[in-house]
Amino acid sequence: MANIIVSGGGTGGHLFPALAIAQTLKKIDNTINILFVGAEGKIEEKKVPEAGFDIELLTIMGFPRKPSFKSIIFFSKLIKSLRKSKKIIKRFKPDVVVGVGGYASGPVVFRAARQGIPTLLQEQNSYPGITNKILAKYAQKICVAYNDTERFFPKEKILKTGNPIREKLLETNANREEAAKSFNLNPNKKIILSLGGSGGAKSLNKSIEANLEYIIKSDIQIIWQTGKFYYESSKKEADKINSDNVKVYDFIKRMDLAFKAADIVISRAGAGTISELCLLGKPTILVPSPNVVEDHQTKNAVALVNKNAAVLIKDVDAKEKLIKKTVEILNNNEKLKMLSENIAEEAIRNSAEIIAKEVIKLIK
Repeated sequence: MANIIVSGGGTGGHLFPALAIAQTLKKIDNTINILFVGAEGKIEEKKVPEAGFDIELLTIMGFPRKPSFKSIIFFSKLIKSLRKSKKIIKRFKPDVVVGVGGYASGPVVFRAARQGIPTLLQEQNSYPGITNKILAKYAQKICVAYNDTERFFPKEKILKTGNPIREKLLETNANREEAAKSFNLNPNKKIILSLGGSGGAKSLNKSIEANLEYIIKSDIQIIWQTGKFYYESSKKEADKINSDNVKVYDFIKRMDLAFKAADIVISRAGAGTISELCLLGKPTILVPSPNVVEDHQTKNAVALVNKNAAVLIKDVDAKEKLIKKTVEILNNNEKLKMLSENIAEEAIRNSAEIIAKEVIKLIK
């Protein structure tokens, strides 16, 4: 029987791979005890217990980019988190600590490494976050999803594993026709799936709002996930058009069916979403968020664009170009086929299992 700490989170992009790794570890060996360590007030506080795992929460925040009073608060919270991490490790006695990125992973992985406990990092992005870059020298193994990470991590520690994804996306037995009908859409017409994440992506939603009539005139349908912050305003605009071709949701529970129905996907370029799109082989237009650290979403997108596996539209150009480009590609079956085949070639299957087995190797 082994004890394993999984630390990090803050966003779904960090948390969903962490949950996939933990669930796979339990499948391999049900006697393994797993404890999550995350940040107060973040997504993991709710989602980890829902998944059936225990969690300890740290009072921690991200490092301020500019000198300010927040810097004092940051260091105060960091010291408290380091102390609490030491207590957690002393009580739980982990055999291995896994860091999945996000600032909550920093104190735990650091404390574990200082005590000689083996650590493994999982980096989702093509451009690593600051936490994993700092922790890299302490880790025994670093699992990555992209090539060329030797610029950031010691080459001998790197293992390309891909990003674990939500297993439910691959479970559906429905075909495209059944999936389209589940959204009350016509399976004989092309379908766009637009993903704004749980909160929503303002530029994606505004681009669609401004081009709803163009979508309808093009006789194309859209499954439009607005995110919770933009649902009311987006629904209001869709109601003005009053077309059966437009289906608006704040959140889509059956993402497996949404992906199955879609002929093309519009999305931000978060690492987790890209990994899902690769495994599903979906033609994709990526609009990287300009509001992320080190512009890592653009770097994620470019890694695919360089292999003709996706199309990139800059956020600033989205309102003018996004929907017109989407419709253009939808009307080009050869382009759709090429994008689908090329993005599927970038998929790495069984990522969670590969990472879980590396974790088990580190158990003393």
